[in-house]
Amino acid sequence: MRHQLLQQIEKGSKNALMKKRIITHYIYNGNSTITDLAKELDLSIPTVTKFITEMTDEGFINDYGKLETSGGRHPSLYGLNPDSGYFIGVELNRDALNIALINFKGDLIDSKRGIYYHFDNNEKRIDDLVTIIRDYINQLNLDHNKILNINVSIAGRVDPDNGYSYSNYSFEKVSLAEILTKKLSYPVSIDNDTRAIAFGEFMKGAVENEKNIIFINLSWGIGMGIIINGKLYTGKSGFSGEFGHVNTYDNEIICHCGKKGCLETEASGMAFHRILLERIKNGENSILSEQIKANKEITLNQLIDATLREDMLCIEIIEEIGEKLGKQISGLINIFNPELVIIGGALAQTGDYITQPIITSVRKYSLNLVNKDSKITSSKLLDRAGVIGSCMLARSRVFEID
Repeated sequence: MRHQLLQQIEKGSKNALMKKRIITHYIYNGNSTITDLAKELDLSIPTVTKFITEMTDEGFINDYGKLETSGGRHPSLYGLNPDSGYFIGVELNRDALNIALINFKGDLIDSKRGIYYHFDNNEKRIDDLVTIIRDYINQLNLDHNKILNINVSIAGRVDPDNGYSYSNYSFEKVSLAEILTKKLSYPVSIDNDTRAIAFGEFMKGAVENEKNIIFINLSWGIGMGIIINGKLYTGKSGFSGEFGHVNTYDNEIICHCGKKGCLETEASGMAFHRILLERIKNGENSILSEQIKANKEITLNQLIDATLREDMLCIEIIEEIGEKLGKQISGLINIFNPELVIIGGALAQTGDYITQPIITSVRKYSLNLVNKDSKITSSKLLDRAGVIGSCMLARSRVFEID
C-alpha cells in the first residue's frame, strides 16, 4: 500500500496529493489532533478523519493515544509511523563522505562518517560512490523495500529539480540523479551541500521557531543557504547562495571559479591556508611552521586544531577573516532582514574566534534598525549538519508540497 501511495502521488491523484499534504504537515509540525489538522488544511473534520483512517490502515500514520486536556473529551493524537519508510542522506566532502539513515519521522537511525572517498570529476568516482552506498544499504537491518529515497549533497552549482550537477560529474548528457537512480535501483535526488547543511540546522539544529534564515557555510570555500518563510530558496536554476563569489576585493588572486576578487579569496578556509603560508614565509611563527617549511600538506582540520590550541598567528588570521565576513554579512542582513543568521561549516568549529569578530563587524556595518531583529548564532549540529540535512532532503523530495 505504501508504494501504491507513492505511485499515486507521482501520477497526481487528488486523494494521494491530499495525503501528501498531511504527511508534510506532520513532518514540519509533529503530532496533532484531527481537529487541529482540519483547521490547518481547511478541511472538514469528517474528511480529515477519513484520510487519517486510510493512512493508518496503510501504515503511514500512528495513533499516539489521547491528548491530556483540562476537561471534556480527550482527542487522539496522530502522527507519522516511524517504521513506514526510511531515507538515506549522503554528504560528499573533499576527501571523504558521510552517510546516514533516518526513519519516516526524521529520527537518526544510523550514521557512518569519514568513509574514504576521493572527490574528483571522473566517471570512476561515480562507480565508487555507488559501491559505497550499496554496501551501506546491504548492512542495514531493515526491509530494503522501505527505503523511499536517497539524497546526495554535493558542492557547486546544483539544479535539484532536474537532478543536474554542473560543477562536478557533469560529463554525461543525462542528469547525475538519473545515473545514480539507474545504478542503485532506488530513487535518488541531489542538492547543493550548503543547502543540505542549512536544511539540517532548520529541521534539527539551531533553528527554533524562526522561518527566515541565512546560513553561512564557512569551509574551504563559502556557501550560503537561504530559507524564506520556512522553505529553502533555490533560485531559478538551483544556483542561489554563491556568496563566496561576490566580487569584493581589488586583488590579483584568482579564485577557483576563474575570476579575481571573489570574497573567498580573502575570507575562507582557502584564504586561511594561503595567508598562513605567506606570513610564515615572511618570518612569523606558528605551531605549524615546521610542517610548512618542510613542504608538508596542511589540511583545513589542522588549521582549525591549531586555532583551538591557541596558536596566536592562526587566531589573528581567523579573527581577520571573521571581520571581513561580518562586513559582507551585514550587507545580507540589510537586504534580507532575517530573523536568524547561522554561522556553520568547518571554520565554525573555531567558535568565538570567528563568531565574535563577525558579530562586531555586523554591528558596525549594518543598519541598526535592521540588525536588531537578526540574531547571529553558531551551528548546533556542526559537522553533523550536512549528512542530517541530506537525509531530511531525501524525505522532503518525496513529500514536500510545491
